[in-house]
Amino acid sequence: MIRTPAFRFAAYYGAFYLTLGCFLPYFPQWLDGRGLSPEWIGWIVAAGMAGRTLVSPVGARWSDRAVRRRDPILVFAIGCVVVFGLHGPSSLPWVLLVLSFLSGALLFGQIPVIDAFAMRAARDERFAFGPVRAFGSAMFIVANFSAGALIDRFGTESILAWLILGAGLLALAASWLPEGRRPDTHSADHARLGHILVMLGGPLGIALLASAMVQAGHGFYYAFSAKAWSEQGLSGTAIGALWATGVAVEIGFLWLSGRGLLGRASPAMLIGAGAVASILRWGLTAFSPPLWALFALQSLHALTFAATYVGFLRFASDHVPDEHAALAQALNSALSGGVVMAAASAVSGYFYARIGAGGFALMVIPALCGLAAAVLLHRFQALPRAEKFD
Repeated sequence: MIRTPAFRFAAYYGAFYLTLGCFLPYFPQWLDGRGLSPEWIGWIVAAGMAGRTLVSPVGARWSDRAVRRRDPILVFAIGCVVVFGLHGPSSLPWVLLVLSFLSGALLFGQIPVIDAFAMRAARDERFAFGPVRAFGSAMFIVANFSAGALIDRFGTESILAWLILGAGLLALAASWLPEGRRPDTHSADHARLGHILVMLGGPLGIALLASAMVQAGHGFYYAFSAKAWSEQGLSGTAIGALWATGVAVEIGFLWLSGRGLLGRASPAMLIGAGAVASILRWGLTAFSPPLWALFALQSLHALTFAATYVGFLRFASDHVPDEHAALAQALNSALSGGVVMAAASAVSGYFYARIGAGGFALMVIPALCGLAAAVLLHRFQALPRAEKFD
């Protein structure tokens, strides 16, 4: 049982999100503990997202062309251990900017590669992808609660210790993944790459835009929610519980995503639902509502993140050749968590310094753009297949 592909992928996702569950909400707090200004925090967080933008496609092309799909994942995971370790003696903003670029590239660069690898393995080995990925989200919750409690007890330096240990577990889990061995397919890669370039001018480009804009709405949340809620008087444990609530509903969505109405929903419908929920979530969170209302708003994460995530995965699985599955996911990652998210995070620093939690309202703008793109994608999906892709 423990040697099955599903178990190995679940172990990897668990280690990855155990690390990410501390990094996403609390890394800005670690920077704040090192005495950096909100403007610098915004730029440093944005640098990590820029690293994700530039390196993810490189790792994806390596994965699409590698004889063993596991290799780039393992190399990136080992690199995370090294780079997080280098954060320890660093307090200069420019040094942390460079390290953030590297850590974002190495950590987030694994996401499109592992998602494409796991989706292919799920088809070949006939296991359900949703529950495997949901285990990772469960570990994200564990990290939220545990790291938040450690911050309350030991201060913000405990964040870095968690990240280094988590990256070590991630490297071990990556080494245990199936090799994903395949024959050399370079000639086929070159022959079919033009198909993706054509699609970028049509449905793939629209799907990428829709996903990127909705996911970019999380920019202020990832960079400043922990700080904003802490200044509202919430404890680290309460902040961890808020993040955990969002991920708990995400787990439920992922678990059910292949069943019933969710299983039949089109990519455009899923991304559109995420956009509408994003408008509500960020618009209302900007008013600094009480704790009970924040928990209710956090439940919308099932749509703002999970529905959007599944929507693009479903689009890529249906319409992108297997030989370029990782590249398509990397393009999505580079836009959703890279270019657009980096811009949102950088701008968020200036808005937070001036209007505090009111800056959440800024995230309504990319959500509206994402909704418009989702509507356009729906129109493409309604066309006959020849009209869509020829």
